[in-house]
Amino acid sequence: MKKFIYTILLALLMAPNFIQAQDAAGAVGSMSSYPVVYKYDEKVTWYFDLSGTTFAETEDVYIWIWSPSEPDAGHWENSSDFAKLKYEGNKIWSFTLTPTLYFSKTPEEIAASAGFWFRLKNKNGSKQSDVANMPYTDFSSFYTANELIRSYPTKPLIDKPVSILFNSNLKDGFAGVPSVHFHSGLNNWAVLQEYQAWLPDVSEKTKLKDLGNGFYRMDLIPQEYYNPPAGFVMENITFLMVAKDWTTNSGDQIIYAGEFIPPPPPSFSFFPTVISQKDFLGMSRKNNEPGVNKLLYTITAGSKTFSGEFSGGTAEIKGFVNLVSELNGVQGLNEIHVLVKDNKDKTISDTKIPLKTLDK
Repeated sequence: MKKFIYTILLALLMAPNFIQAQDAAGAVGSMSSYPVVYKYDEKVTWYFDLSGTTFAETEDVYIWIWSPSEPDAGHWENSSDFAKLKYEGNKIWSFTLTPTLYFSKTPEEIAASAGFWFRLKNKNGSKQSDVANMPYTDFSSFYTANELIRSYPTKPLIDKPVSILFNSNLKDGFAGVPSVHFHSGLNNWAVLQEYQAWLPDVSEKTKLKDLGNGFYRMDLIPQEYYNPPAGFVMENITFLMVAKDWTTNSGDQIIYAGEFIPPPPPSFSFFPTVISQKDFLGMSRKNNEPGVNKLLYTITAGSKTFSGEFSGGTAEIKGFVNLVSELNGVQGLNEIHVLVKDNKDKTISDTKIPLKTLDK
């Protein structure tokens, strides 16, 4: 526990411009990688969900990383082009790298480091995210586990990446084969992606990555790889690992899919339910869509109109309007009109709220 606390404190203290005033963009959301599992000397793409931050979809975002090393050292106020992220849509940005090359470290040095500690920032550093750590999944135990197949995650989803490991040493006939391929389908072969050795493009698409010493890996996103019909519900991935030209195979294998749970619909509310012009008007929107991180309100009260905004994230955007000060001196009100939009200009609420008359 002490080591963990020390690592966190060290990461915070090493963060550039830690004590300088910055525009805090908020916390980085969920992070993932493709492939799901990878070696430090392999090319990988990291994905960052910034839907809960104030980074705009049109804004250039850069990575400032200082562990295992600091590739862009000295350029906090003018990030280098090599540190720029790629915008993927829906408030998701990506960054592609080969860790050993990017950090100028050996796999052993990276493994012994504190991990991938970083901030995301704009070009000149005036806006930055909270400190974050890119998770890494160590799959080295597979090499000694005596398992034929292992999946990361164990229960994949149709629209998310999956890495499938194969130990060919446990099946006769694979030693010295030129390549291994993925002959597969969804839902007990209902949707197929066959290994067809005579078709070069199919042969390349189905080819596993050779990890050395008889170990292989297949990386895919089922939705993209199989292109099933709209509305298809994935129950399992059925497959064979096949040596080039079908000289041998692994036998039938199956990986069961995880249950897809759709996110709850957005919900908006005002509170309290009864107010006067001497109250605070609260508003909250939960389960926001990706990219929605602000509520912008315009309130009309008689001849007076005023506006404001609240920031938040996917889980909730919440705030209070001080009617006491905003409506001070305004007479004869029995209702206010409240228009609420999100930062994508979608109308969330267009409502007249009655005002309770106060006893004199």
